[in-house]
Amino acid sequence: MGSLRVILGDQLSHSLSALDGLDPARDTVLMMEVMGECEYVPHHPQKITLILSAMRHFRDALAARGVPVRYVALDDPDNTGTLSGEVERAARALRPDRVVATEPGEWRVLQDMRGWEAALGVEVEIRADDRFLCPLPWFRHWAEGRRELRMEFFYREMRRQSGLLMEGDKPVGGQWNYDSENRRRLPRGLAPPPAPRFPPDATTREVMALVAARFSANFGDLDGFNWPVTAVDARAALEAFIAQRLSLYGDYQDAMATGQATLFHALISTSLNCGLLSPREACDAAESAYHAGTAPL
Repeated sequence: MGSLRVILGDQLSHSLSALDGLDPARDTVLMMEVMGECEYVPHHPQKITLILSAMRHFRDALAARGVPVRYVALDDPDNTGTLSGEVERAARALRPDRVVATEPGEWRVLQDMRGWEAALGVEVEIRADDRFLCPLPWFRHWAEGRRELRMEFFYREMRRQSGLLMEGDKPVGGQWNYDSENRRRLPRGLAPPPAPRFPPDATTREVMALVAARFSANFGDLDGFNWPVTAVDARAALEAFIAQRLSLYGDYQDAMATGQATLFHALISTSLNCGLLSPREACDAAESAYHAGTAPL
């Protein structure tokens, strides 16, 4: 065969670098649900459900595009329980010419990944994760020689590099941030619109049953699971935030209110962390709202 393309549970993006140049006639995508990633620290059952369900939906989306997928479910009796074990098992079964992966977001996983080539005896290509607005080499260059790494200075440089809400080299409106205006008290009687609903479908319900059986001792429960698990639903969550809550989000960003768990927050961090939304997609949507006059700076 050609190459084995590895996709992790927080890399659920069709634009992922590991998928660049994929040939469905020769290549196979490998996706793995493994206990090692579910229990290296105690995770909330809703987090485990979110990731596993999103992975299964992404598998189905790839298959619908004609991409061959080797998918290892958590309850597969042959599951080795680790990412490295499943990559090795897939390599033995499929005999790829090379393994292609995108750099993971965790150092411990990257360390394991760097050992794959020696363990497998085939070329392993680890590509940069270009979903981030700031590439690692750029950050290293920016940080080199600085006495301190202050978020405010990094933030300003990222504004310049990205062009978001910029007029030339200056921020739109003349101010870099409005932190002092983000601490307003919530007026009595002001309540946010209801968040969009994403009822669990058959795939998610199947995962919920699996998680309930395997992780019953974990803190938290599955009641009220309402997270997007597809790119379509993630986009719907973003659009609902932009249309209904963004205009007041800044004013009451730090506010708290009894009986209001999320107020005007976007509720899209899970989708960003899984790869169902890209950071640039969210930033562009917010910037467009400002230019359309529906959200203040």
